[in-house]
Amino acid sequence: MKKWLITAIVALTMVGCADNTAGLRVDGSTQQVLFDDNVLAGHLLIEDISTVQEEGHARGIVRLTSRYKGDQAILYRFYWYDDNGLEVNTKLGPWRQAIVRGFETIHISEVSVNPKGRQFRVQIRENNN
Repeated sequence: MKKWLITAIVALTMVGCADNTAGLRVDGSTQQVLFDDNVLAGHLLIEDISTVQEEGHARGIVRLTSRYKGDQAILYRFYWYDDNGLEVNTKLGPWRQAIVRGFETIHISEVSVNPKGRQFRVQIRENNN
């Protein structure tokens, strides 16, 4: 019984210390922005979310504006879905890096590798490295 209790306490402690993988999430189809990080929410403004077609593939574009005077190093990754909401890129792309300078506006974007990709979701987090 003691081993089980100690194992449960250690597991809960490890879960509590786990890094949050995304500070914010942007859903391209619903245009919904979900913030999981209050600091990032205060520093970044999502100005525009759009999808355009390029040579038979969808490109997701998100315009970010800094509300902070300093530089912000961020990481972002796109996820692609078909018209039925099923994920089409079976292999996750890498986290990409960007720097948002003080009060600057930047665009982050990606083209779906799979031509069935029509909707996207992008996760953005602070780059603490």
